[in-house]
Amino acid sequence: MSESVFCPMPCYGKEKIMLFSELGLPQEIVRAVEEMGYEEATEIQAKAIPLLLEGKDVVGRSQTGTGKTAAFGLPAVAMIDPEGYRRVQTLILCPTRELAMQASQEIEKFSKYLPYVKSCAIYGGADIERQIVQLKKGANIVVGTPGRVMDHIRRHTLHLEELRSVILDEADEMLNMGFREDIEEILQYIPEERQTVLFSATMPPQIMAITGEYQRDPIVVGVEQKSRTVESVAQFYYEVPMGRKTDALQMLLIAFEPKLSMIFCNTKAMVDELTENLVAKGFKAAGLHGDMKQQSRTQVLNAFKSGRINILIATDVAARGIDVDDVDAVFNYDIPQDNEYYIHRIGRTGRAGRSGSAYTIVSGRKQVYELKDIARFTKADIIRCDLPTRDDVIEKKTQRVLDKVCDYITTEKYPNGAELLERLTERGYSAEQIAATLLGMRISKETRTVPEFIKPVFRPRDEKGRSKGSSCKIEISLGRQNRIAPNFILGALVDATGMAGKNFGKIDIYDRYTTVEVPEADLDHIIDSMTGTKINGQKIKIKRYEGKQSEGRQNGSSDRRRSGGEKDYRSLRRKNTGRARKFDGSQNKKRKQYN
Repeated sequence: MSESVFCPMPCYGKEKIMLFSELGLPQEIVRAVEEMGYEEATEIQAKAIPLLLEGKDVVGRSQTGTGKTAAFGLPAVAMIDPEGYRRVQTLILCPTRELAMQASQEIEKFSKYLPYVKSCAIYGGADIERQIVQLKKGANIVVGTPGRVMDHIRRHTLHLEELRSVILDEADEMLNMGFREDIEEILQYIPEERQTVLFSATMPPQIMAITGEYQRDPIVVGVEQKSRTVESVAQFYYEVPMGRKTDALQMLLIAFEPKLSMIFCNTKAMVDELTENLVAKGFKAAGLHGDMKQQSRTQVLNAFKSGRINILIATDVAARGIDVDDVDAVFNYDIPQDNEYYIHRIGRTGRAGRSGSAYTIVSGRKQVYELKDIARFTKADIIRCDLPTRDDVIEKKTQRVLDKVCDYITTEKYPNGAELLERLTERGYSAEQIAATLLGMRISKETRTVPEFIKPVFRPRDEKGRSKGSSCKIEISLGRQNRIAPNFILGALVDATGMAGKNFGKIDIYDRYTTVEVPEADLDHIIDSMTGTKINGQKIKIKRYEGKQSEGRQNGSSDRRRSGGEKDYRSLRRKNTGRARKFDGSQNKKRKQYN
């Protein structure tokens, strides 16, 4: 384990591949791209653009942040026929409205000096009548989500009879979200003589099936990487007790002070809860998920891109459409439900030749094992670090203040300071007193919001590893009516507290609550760690049990019989945890509420 709280952040340069002027693009497009600040093409752009300009069917495989939008967007603009400016010539399908909006905005920038290129974005959550008006005015490039595209087709407001090219962006995610039927139906309305392009971060069997059925002699291009993650991102993780993850996140945000950061949660409810907590603590944060109205989502994205808020809390799907190069830190508040999601998450930082950092907060042995599995999958080195203490953060902030003062002295930024110092010395104070007071005031202001994160203290154990001393009971607000089993209770206790299972005694499950015998010396730690925990998907309340307790139960009794039966808990636990789980792919299907 690293002793340093503030882990080093490597900086990796961007290897030159090819200039945009060398890819066969019209000069008007090259000019627009250069004005956007780009001269060199990324690897996927250099490979895909010449093939697409030739009209080839292409399958592009590349991770997040490698420039896929430009890889298909630049050729799409270049191949528009000026004579058919009112006909839809290119259709770009995206999994989310944010990604559709982003792609449409990029198309507009690429076509800045080609006035005959007209693009239109159509997606759910926006006024469909306004989209109909835009389509009637004429658009030769349409960017949309599958659901809304199908809606316009059925209304006869979108005509694809003269379509020349169809592009599926983030094709793997569209399939994961359950859009395959919509995609296949859309393709039925498109002429057989067309160019079909797929861009995807992964190539699951479903993608290959679409490739075989709807593409003609496709050419596969991709970015060969030594690892399945982003090399310019330094990756770290922190172990904290369950129920203290929010406190730990706040400490990290204060310690590292990222200018722009993204925090990922697995559920919309957690996004809302975490956003509320951080805003209440004074952080400039906002949440983003699929249940938000489109207007609210757009406002949040604009605020994040402009810097009015510097912390964006999002679900994986909602974040797909975010393309911001200046994100310098990503926080995994929840372990991603899919290993591929981890790659997408950390790919939000370390872009465009910059360095970035990714921090993951884990609680309990199960989450540690899950993160290790991710590390094996991505072939990444995820470094375990100690959570910074309050003293660590204060010392770091103090050093920053001192460095800033030294810089001001060197640059003479405040020349009137000498006059003010003289006025104070006239009152009888020495220069040393004045300087010490001013520095103290400044450092106090900088550090007054630093929280105290008290690490759990584990009590002495006996020769068998059990806590010494007397026992008591805790009461958990779930019982038989909540379909709770003893293995659920013990598993949550072990994961949250970091204590061995043998430290917990008898578990009695009643109709509305459950009691567990615990070492009295660890009572405060157990209650603190379990606060805010969910068991079997249900949030609990926990307190010391004030009812009648068993006498003489000391030294961590191992009797874990459920009230009303003689079944040994340990055998029950082995039976449950050893059962194989069957996954048929439906676990990863997302509802179409995001389109």
